[in-house]
Amino acid sequence: MEKKRVRLTVAYDGTNYHGWQVQNNGITIESELNRCLTELLGEEIQVIGASRTDAGVHAMGNVAVFDTVHPMPADKISYALNQRLPEDIRIQKSEEVPTDWHPRHCESRKTYEYHIYCAPFPMPINRFYAYFTYHMLDAEAMQQAAKYLVGEHDFQSFCQTGAQVETTVRRIYSLEVEEHGTNESAQPIAPNGREIIIRVCGNGFLYNMVRIIAGTLIEIGQGKRKPAEMKDILSACNRQAAGPTAPAQGLTLIKYEFL
Repeated sequence: MEKKRVRLTVAYDGTNYHGWQVQNNGITIESELNRCLTELLGEEIQVIGASRTDAGVHAMGNVAVFDTVHPMPADKISYALNQRLPEDIRIQKSEEVPTDWHPRHCESRKTYEYHIYCAPFPMPINRFYAYFTYHMLDAEAMQQAAKYLVGEHDFQSFCQTGAQVETTVRRIYSLEVEEHGTNESAQPIAPNGREIIIRVCGNGFLYNMVRIIAGTLIEIGQGKRKPAEMKDILSACNRQAAGPTAPAQGLTLIKYEFL
């Protein structure tokens, strides 16, 4: 039977997983997809993921592909697979693509959001989906700093030390900082609470790059750094020049766009 390649759009709550990539020390998103697809299709399946998100990171639109000779139509696999997957992993779409299509070997845009909850006290229901701080961050200062990162730059200052990459040059198409308060939603975040969302779109991201950008912007929002310092941090090409790596739970991979 002729082989076909299937592309999956995968959404998941990363709280209970050791990241995307298969590991020996715990359950991952990739290992659950492999397990359930193998059971469903009756053949050994190993998916290829577009983005290897870290432990605790969430996704609304990560992408994976796999090859199969099973006769089930590609667009029906999502329905059958969702019957087997844990409730915190759901396929949003399955579709056939050319057999040589690879999610990491084509031009794409990737959008992430980092959520920050600012209030006098934490709100338990969002503890897995936002970083909490009791500081009322200056979102305007954070937006001013964010502008320095838009464009093509060497982002070595925002790459975790020890990452093995051919180049640390990446392009950021947009980087926005939005603030939402209790009066802007039908369901208020909490009394006196505010949410800040950092939304970044780029052609690719280095290891922990978005979380380091978020950690640096948080320090600027706290007044520990001036917005103009972001330019010097970028040009330093030194991880020590940037802020801390923000916690994983605030980060969500929103979508992939293949160009």
